[in-house]
Amino acid sequence: MGIGRREWLQIGYSGLLGLGLPSILNGRSAAKSVSAPNSSAKSVILIFLTGAPSHIDMFDLKPEAPKEVRGEFKPIVSRTPGLLICEHLPRLAACSDKYAIVRSMTHGLPSHEHATHMVLTGIDKMPVGSTHMASRNDWPCFASGLDVVRPRSDGIPNGVMLPTYLNNGYGFSGQNGGFLGSKHDPLQIREDPNSSQFRVDNLSLPVGLSVSDLKDRTRLLSNMDRQRAVLDSASPLSGFQSLQEKAITTLSASRIGHAFSLEREPVKLREAYGRHPFGQSLLLARRLVEAGVPIVQANMGSMNNWDTHNENFKQLKNRLLPPLDQGVSVLLEDLQTRGLLDETLVVMVGEFGRTPKLGGNLGTPSFVPDGRDHWAGVFFAMFAGAGVRGGQVIGRSDKIAAYPALNPYYPSNLGATIYRALGIDPGTIVQDRLNRPLRLNEGEPIEALYTG
Repeated sequence: MGIGRREWLQIGYSGLLGLGLPSILNGRSAAKSVSAPNSSAKSVILIFLTGAPSHIDMFDLKPEAPKEVRGEFKPIVSRTPGLLICEHLPRLAACSDKYAIVRSMTHGLPSHEHATHMVLTGIDKMPVGSTHMASRNDWPCFASGLDVVRPRSDGIPNGVMLPTYLNNGYGFSGQNGGFLGSKHDPLQIREDPNSSQFRVDNLSLPVGLSVSDLKDRTRLLSNMDRQRAVLDSASPLSGFQSLQEKAITTLSASRIGHAFSLEREPVKLREAYGRHPFGQSLLLARRLVEAGVPIVQANMGSMNNWDTHNENFKQLKNRLLPPLDQGVSVLLEDLQTRGLLDETLVVMVGEFGRTPKLGGNLGTPSFVPDGRDHWAGVFFAMFAGAGVRGGQVIGRSDKIAAYPALNPYYPSNLGATIYRALGIDPGTIVQDRLNRPLRLNEGEPIEALYTG
């Protein structure tokens, strides 16, 4: 009995090449784009506060509001005159001249799954066929949008997501290429960079295998493929061959492998970022930017980490705000010291905010007085670097931080800002797997970030 196609591919891929990269080459895509004007970023670091942080307790405090709204935290002055932020963010208060705060982000879906999809892809409504679970009907994440418009062949991925894959027994939408196909999925890292055992196996050659050996095996595979010409016309094989090429190129690119070697960093700097997943993820993001990765998404915690239905103030004060304050402030300083802040757009955002009026799990037997529930009416986003004028507040919420009172901005505006910063026209037309033309982004950039 002859060797079947599946067995042949398995031999050719696993046995001869010895690689462990996931298959990412299904689906078709095409794009037509023009360069966007006034772009200054080479990279974007997207700090995603998964689970939705409490805007009213961090960057949009309302000290004059009733107690059941304003909560327990006191505002403190920042380096920016008139900008008050949470008392438990003293380091970020001290460097407020480096970033701008948008206090009027908004959308209409206070569901983690749907809102994550919207914020991580820059859309304001759900695509046809999408649900609360990740599928190939979803809108592509920013890294995937960049990859289809500006593909590369140097072994450096257009996007890396770390250090966790957001899932609830099913993957959250917004973390892959969606309708563009798996060919454009970003590299997903699922290990804690603070662990002493941290290692990205998929970017390491097997023990005893050198780059020279890898090239020899590639030549052997090429000869075998020619002898199996009957398979060349089959689309699964052509996709497999593209995977081979991408895997070999990635493994041969030393820059990306070295970027994951956090042990190369001085101990003092690692400690400055914080020896916790927050800090080390941000340090790794900086290293990936230095290696040439244009979009790095660092999830600040596992799925729904900021979902403070219970003990909102205790969780923020003791578990969430200290490592965030430490890691983000050091990241901004480190980027500036290395001359990278002017060419790196840093964005920090969650999928929505928290209810203005205190009370968690409202309307259920699990009601608690010290929590805050989901709230999509208004929330914050922080922007720094790449031409952003720091030390300013953009937009305004109402007296109880419930809805925008001035200049509402939507996920599409956030997405347009990211694409434009990288020189991508947000209106780029892309094609899905059925060759249907779709506009990559429907929003307008937040111009006030740059004009003040």
